[in-house]
Amino acid sequence: MSKPYVRLDKDDAAVLFVDHQSGLLNMTRDFNPDQLRNRVIGLADLAKFFNLPVILTTSFEDGPNGPIVPELVERFPDAPYIARPGQINAWDNEDFVNAVKATGKKQLIIAGVVTEVCVAFPSLSALAEGYDVFVIADASATFDAISRETALDRIQAAGGQILTWFAAAGELQRDWRNDIQGFAGILGPHIAPYSNLIQSYTRAQEEAKKSK
Repeated sequence: MSKPYVRLDKDDAAVLFVDHQSGLLNMTRDFNPDQLRNRVIGLADLAKFFNLPVILTTSFEDGPNGPIVPELVERFPDAPYIARPGQINAWDNEDFVNAVKATGKKQLIIAGVVTEVCVAFPSLSALAEGYDVFVIADASATFDAISRETALDRIQAAGGQILTWFAAAGELQRDWRNDIQGFAGILGPHIAPYSNLIQSYTRAQEEAKKSK
């Protein structure tokens, strides 16, 4: 039985970056590392553009999992940063849950490494507590495709939605006329074909002005 379409609302969404840590990223194989990093940063830039609350969290960063990728801290120096001492499921950490609740948002956009653990566990926990969960599949990663698909199927079966970061961008933007320059400025650096589209459009507009 299909469920009603619940779409992202920039006024009711928060973004959770879970365990994007150097050691964990080195283990991932389901996405090209450069592509993954680009999409994670793209999601971060979206969060900044739409002024969404952001929470950063790491697990056992003093151990082999390693530190968080620096681009996230650079973009969100004032965001809650929950360095979990050992809890595998971020939702088991009281500080993390309190930070989520403090946003006052009911829609949680979640990305992380690895998908079947660091993303799936807090997603399932949040769904159980009544949140709407939107997992950004291409800003999350794991060991291989079967691990990813099994995790996403589990989240979806529990009521979570699976999106790409570009799909999330479109739902948050809603209308191209809402600051198209700023929105295109977010998409262009992270999606090469879209950058080409913008460049060709800009050139066409310039040529049209010259011909008048």
